[in-house]
Amino acid sequence: TTRRAGARLRRLLRAAQAHRAHVHVDMESYRVKSATLAIFQTVMMEEEFRELSQVGIVIQCYLRDSGRDLASLRDWAARRGTPVWVRLVKGAYWDHETVLAASSGWPLPVYARKWETDANFERQTRFVLRNGRYLRCALGSHNLRSLAHGMATARFLGLPRSAVELQMLYGMADAEKQALVEMGQRMRIYMPFGELIPGMAYLVRRLLENTSNDSFLRAGFVEQVDPETLLANPEEAGRASGGETTRGGTAENGESAPMTKWTFVNEPLADFALAANREGMGRALAEVQAEIGAGYPLVIADRAIDTAERMEARNPGDVGQVLGYVALAEPQHVEWAVEAACAAQPAWAGLGAARRAEYLRRVAAILRERKFELAAWQILECGKGWREADADVCEAIDFCEYYAAGAIALAESQGVELPGEENRFVYVPRGVTAVIAPWNFPLAILTGMTVAALATGNTAVMKPAEQSSITAAKLMEVFQAAELPAGVVNYLPGRGETVGSRLVEHPRVAMIAFTGSRGVGLAIHRRAAEVSAGLPFVKRVIAEMGGKNAIIVDSDADLDEAVLGVVKSAFGYQGQKCSACSRAIVLEGVFEAFTTRLVEAARSLKIGPATDPGSSVGPVIDAESLARVRKYVEIGGREARKLLSVDAGELAGRGYYIGPQIFADVRPESALAQEEIFGPVLAVMRARDLDEAIRIANGTEYALTGGIFSRSPAHLDQACREMQVGNLYLNRAITGALVGRQPFGGYKMSGIGSKAGGPDYLLQFVLPKTITENTLRRGFAPPPSSGE
Repeated sequence: TTRRAGARLRRLLRAAQAHRAHVHVDMESYRVKSATLAIFQTVMMEEEFRELSQVGIVIQCYLRDSGRDLASLRDWAARRGTPVWVRLVKGAYWDHETVLAASSGWPLPVYARKWETDANFERQTRFVLRNGRYLRCALGSHNLRSLAHGMATARFLGLPRSAVELQMLYGMADAEKQALVEMGQRMRIYMPFGELIPGMAYLVRRLLENTSNDSFLRAGFVEQVDPETLLANPEEAGRASGGETTRGGTAENGESAPMTKWTFVNEPLADFALAANREGMGRALAEVQAEIGAGYPLVIADRAIDTAERMEARNPGDVGQVLGYVALAEPQHVEWAVEAACAAQPAWAGLGAARRAEYLRRVAAILRERKFELAAWQILECGKGWREADADVCEAIDFCEYYAAGAIALAESQGVELPGEENRFVYVPRGVTAVIAPWNFPLAILTGMTVAALATGNTAVMKPAEQSSITAAKLMEVFQAAELPAGVVNYLPGRGETVGSRLVEHPRVAMIAFTGSRGVGLAIHRRAAEVSAGLPFVKRVIAEMGGKNAIIVDSDADLDEAVLGVVKSAFGYQGQKCSACSRAIVLEGVFEAFTTRLVEAARSLKIGPATDPGSSVGPVIDAESLARVRKYVEIGGREARKLLSVDAGELAGRGYYIGPQIFADVRPESALAQEEIFGPVLAVMRARDLDEAIRIANGTEYALTGGIFSRSPAHLDQACREMQVGNLYLNRAITGALVGRQPFGGYKMSGIGSKAGGPDYLLQFVLPKTITENTLRRGFAPPPSSGE
């Protein structure tokens, strides 16, 4: 990020020097605040720019940490030796920051009350003016109290009027500007410049901000608030009002208020805008690197078992690096594991849902403690980026908590009581569950399927994907650390044709929970049905089997948002999510504009190792995947128009890297539009109208995820009615489903069974049972006792 953004900043600075212009670096979302400050300070410390004084940076005073940032900036400017300008603003993204914090479970980074921001603006104004040797003061505001305070502070400190520069928007509060200029005050007028539509959007945002209910301009010119109230000290005004929140969406204590009434709360993702989280992940990667080369045995009934045959686990981003050696199970080990699970199952079921939930919550607590470590293993073993790996661990924690609570609710007795008769409806476990998991969500999906089985009283044999066996071994360590009884969970890595097939066929395996390819899923379903013929039960199979997911871009869509959503959905984790967008269906009227922006956005994605937090596109999982993706790229070159093919360069010789690939004018019936690729390949298709777009979207064998970007309520309603998907997303990316919020799963060839992380998922792991008791004794029916 520093390299790319720094190069652009240097070009601007050189142009400014040539034209004797001032350059001010603006501040947008909190997420990039630390990076913006770091890039600015890095470039401005370079010899070429170190003595440049006509530069500055914005500090947003609605941020709670603005004071710390200013103090750090002051110290840096002192070391630099040349002062820089600081433009103090209140902040223009309050709604965005509060909603993001609330939905992510993060602490609120901004002040909850308008008066708190106003008071902080004045505190930071005083700080900058007192440190005028290093920081030059610019006040960007239309609040006359805030501006007057700055002017008065400068006078109190004996500073000249030029020590404070006032900055106001062109065309707004012109009379106030004129009055300030006539007083001899330094004034800078700013306005958007460039393309009309983005400029108009900027002006509309400023108008909305300055006419909001909390705006000084609105209070003074529309509501005719008296001058004494308008110009009152904001801290005194806040205390006088009882400190009530004046902007919705936050709790009285200033922390983010819950946006829902769920009892379940998702595990917060790591906010890598915070240095502590970046440092934590960096340390975890270093510590994990020190463990490379270890061996990982099978675990059956809590006993480690090594085998003669071992598999090398390699880093897909650096194929020369052997991460460890994984023991491979043989058919005999399947027998032992199933026997251990069968032996442990009655006692485990007998514990009851509440006691089992205690174990699962202990598992969740250990996952939290080892969060960065487990994420680091995924980064190395599966090529997941920092955020993707962190999210995977969070989802695993969510599954533990959600299914623990769900199983307790499921165990609550249901039924009907009548005089002389008592009816109870209960659920009982099925027995031993074979969990056959994929590599693309190596911890989350394996944990989810396993703990769903455990929560409902079943026992489990975990067969992870070969490509993610070390991550699965780490999960087994967590189960052991939580002190689950021996045999309740068994870890059985091995080849699918050996271990997986035997588990499916085993006469004592009652249930198979599978996530993976359609071909394997259908084969499991077929084989389970065949072997059930000779068993005393019918094997239950649940299978999530992938998708060929589409995002529709309507003619009135916000193209900026649509491009971001498609790029994230198509190329996040190299397109290796079953929910990934592999088709963008764009209406004719915006096709050229959309594809032009899409190509440039995808071109800007950095290809690199997953260990590099700046990488947007890492390696695909293995050589077989790379060959498959390249095959579809060749098909696209013959059957469609290539819009973008990013060369991985030297990285291609180091690991399984391939850059984003985009093809246009793809025919709906072509292989590129019909077959699951599982890589960074996007087919862009034209549609005359929304009806045709929906027909194209529905025209595959899959029905997993889909989305639409549109401003039309009617079109959004039509998409809700007609798009055949299990998860439909409106005006957002189609990946990143969260447990409880977006229960995940599809139909048609995308899956068999209910949605993971949803209220009815656990029902698949149990059998219903009705118990009826005659309570009529000697001619009367006593009331049910309190213990029943």
